[in-house]
Amino acid sequence: MALSLGQKAGWGLADMGVVVFVVVKQLLVLTYLTAYLGVPVGIAGFVTTAVLVFDMITDPLVGYLSDRTQSRFGRRAPWMFFGVLVMSLGMVGLFSVPAGLGMGANLVWVVAFFVVATIGFTMVAIPYGAQSGEITQDTKERSAMTGFRMAFASIGILIGGAVIPGLAGSMGYAMAALLVTPLMIGAVWLSLWSIRKAPRVEQAAQVNLTGMFGLVFANKAFVVLVLLYGVMTLAIAMITAGLPFAALYLIIDSGDTLLSGAAAALTTLSLMFAAFVIGSILSQALWVLLSHRLGKVGALVLGLSLYVVLLYALYTMLPSVNVTVIAGMFVLAGMTNGAYQQIPWAIYPDLMDITRRDSGVAIEGAFSAVWLFGQKLANAVAPAVLGLTLAAAGWQEATGGVVPQSADALQALQMAITLIPAGILIVAILGLVMIYRPMAGRALAGFGDHRGHTCRG
Repeated sequence: MALSLGQKAGWGLADMGVVVFVVVKQLLVLTYLTAYLGVPVGIAGFVTTAVLVFDMITDPLVGYLSDRTQSRFGRRAPWMFFGVLVMSLGMVGLFSVPAGLGMGANLVWVVAFFVVATIGFTMVAIPYGAQSGEITQDTKERSAMTGFRMAFASIGILIGGAVIPGLAGSMGYAMAALLVTPLMIGAVWLSLWSIRKAPRVEQAAQVNLTGMFGLVFANKAFVVLVLLYGVMTLAIAMITAGLPFAALYLIIDSGDTLLSGAAAALTTLSLMFAAFVIGSILSQALWVLLSHRLGKVGALVLGLSLYVVLLYALYTMLPSVNVTVIAGMFVLAGMTNGAYQQIPWAIYPDLMDITRRDSGVAIEGAFSAVWLFGQKLANAVAPAVLGLTLAAAGWQEATGGVVPQSADALQALQMAITLIPAGILIVAILGLVMIYRPMAGRALAGFGDHRGHTCRG
């Protein structure tokens, strides 16, 4: 049964709520600890990484339990329904540090609520990813669904990266986070309602934990894609974690450009995120079309290659006093980032079908857990890498505002958000072309073109 337009769009809507927290943890937690609570950047980076590593431990358990859940609402909906409540509570709590605490108490408070929020995130994200393998087996429908998902995710990026910081400047981070929680909860709950009549697997999987993940890791093409997606994510996460610092130290507007007024009203960081989101939204339909024309892997390689070129160009332009030109670059960055956002998420459900065909077992939750492992590992490592890079160059932490930084520290920041990520993306491109594409082509060849999928990936 083909999915309706409303079901495809409705499924994608949930990611708007999920991505708000993803951006908050990537973009704001490290900055909140260092710039507002006075925690040294090296310690803050490792603390953030430690919480995200803990988060990865919960993924296999939630994937396994969701595969084995049986209810009249299906295997995934109960987890998502309650998980978004836990995630929202934790996000508000981590920014609600009481005044007057010492650095150690500040860290304990933030870490405790960060753990709660990440557990809630896992309860939503793992079952949500599993749904993409359950509600359709048509690869073109999956590309369209993912296009809607990433368009809504871009709005979530705008809320997490622009609206929350803007509101936080006037009313504090805790109140800003509280104001967006109804949107996060509503997006997930409305998504569940919109696909209530979509196809789904009703029967709980009977495979035990060891057998379940043994089947997943036997799917070699999937494992390689997980690793390569983690490499891509490391590059993007370094850019995201470093952007708040870049907005303070590398993009100092002259005040007389076309968007100078917007930068002053929204903050430079919010303007950059708005530009990035516009580019991402504009590109989603294009990447769906290119995935159909070039194959999913071909379109992904093209997008990542353009991303590398753009990062090098951005390196040559920073530091900058023209916020309008840099905003234009961020529109282009959002368009190239659209390939990274969309296409891997449309590829990996196709690889789930291989295991279902060969074993007869539907374990999309386990696949979703492993899929997120590479992404979460990269997101966990990136703040520590950025923190160590800046600390090694002599970066000075602050308790609010801007403090003078050395030329070496600013150069390290400039490279950490441009040339280093570009080099990491080149590694991912080589892996896709030389290792993943031939491996996936052999594994998927047995399905044939009648599924709307070719060996090009």
